[in-house]
Amino acid sequence: MADNTKDTNWDEVWKWWDTAIQAHKDAGMKYLVVAWIPTPKTLVDLKAYCDYFNQVGEKCNAAGIRFGYHNHNFEFTEIEGEVMYDYMLKNTDPAKVFFQMDVYWVVRGGQSPVEYFNAYPGRFEILHIKDNKELGQSGMVGFDAIFKNIDKSGAKYLVVEVEKYTGTPFEGIKESYNYLANADYVKASYK
Repeated sequence: MADNTKDTNWDEVWKWWDTAIQAHKDAGMKYLVVAWIPTPKTLVDLKAYCDYFNQVGEKCNAAGIRFGYHNHNFEFTEIEGEVMYDYMLKNTDPAKVFFQMDVYWVVRGGQSPVEYFNAYPGRFEILHIKDNKELGQSGMVGFDAIFKNIDKSGAKYLVVEVEKYTGTPFEGIKESYNYLANADYVKASYK
């Protein structure tokens, strides 16, 4: 990306962001979240994304909207000895960029959501609560530890996603809701 920035028509890029931000504002949205970037090949490229996100976050702040990034598992690979996700957290301004942590993809990336809560407290305004199928079915994601440590995350909102279903989508959503509603470790304010 860094090599291509000199050829980028930044006026068009910022015009696009102005339109997107205004559309979110008009729709009453409080958040604008990017859910993917092409995998950078160097830290210079990744730093360019971080700088870009800081600029977008500044524009969003001026419009009264928060800007964030949603992870998948590729952000837990290393570039030049640095884990991408850690590098992004260290090189974005918390006042401009928050992270919507997808706990399932953190685990699939071989990491612990709770360790990230501890290392970067307050950076995760939205948590994407997800499992391989319905919540709690895979045993992969330690929801008990996540919810017991959720205050460290900075989470203001939870987004529950059921991507793969055992039965119908409605049954999967209902099963996931019941899992959270009946879990002792989920705070009443999140139910």
